[in-house]
Amino acid sequence: MNHGNKKNNLGRTASHRKAMLANLGSQLITYKRISTTLAKAKALRTYIEPLITKTKKNDSKEAIMHNHRVVFSYLNNKEAVKELFTNVAPKVAGRPGGYTRIIKLGARIGDNAEMAMIELVDFNEVYGKTATAAAEPAKKTRRSGGKKKAAADAAENAESTSAEGTEEKSEA
Repeated sequence: MNHGNKKNNLGRTASHRKAMLANLGSQLITYKRISTTLAKAKALRTYIEPLITKTKKNDSKEAIMHNHRVVFSYLNNKEAVKELFTNVAPKVAGRPGGYTRIIKLGARIGDNAEMAMIELVDFNEVYGKTATAAAEPAKKTRRSGGKKKAAADAAENAESTSAEGTEEKSEA
C-alpha cells in the first residue's frame, strides 16, 4: 500500500529519479521552457520551485554561498546554477511563488503518453507582465451611472489637454 506517500516515483529507482529530475531542472533553467510528459512535469515543479525560492534569500554573503552550494547539490550543473542566480533570481524576486507553468500539449504519437510543456512564468513574453499590462481592460464598478461619469471625465480631460496644447502653440 502507498498510504501517505505523495511523491510520484515515476517508475524509477531513487538514484535514477534524482538524476532525471536534476537533468530536467538544469535544462528548464537553461532553456526556460521544456517539453516532457505530464507526470514528469508535475514532479519537476515540486523539485525546482524550492530551489528557485532559495535563490531569493540574500541575507548575507555566507547565506548566498550556502544557497549556491545547496542548489548545486541538487542540480549538479555549474552553468545552470549560475544562470539561476544571475538571470532567473532577479526576475522572480517580487513573485511570492508559482514560478513555473504547466501547459498540456496532448498525447504523444508513439505511445499515447500525455505531454506537457513546463516553463518559467517570468520568461514568457506572451503571458508576461508586459502583455497583461498593455491589454488590461478598464476597471468596472457595479454602481449605476458609471459609464456616464466616465464619459464626462474623458471629455473634460480631452478638452483640457487640447486647451493646453493650443496655449503652448500660441506662446511659441
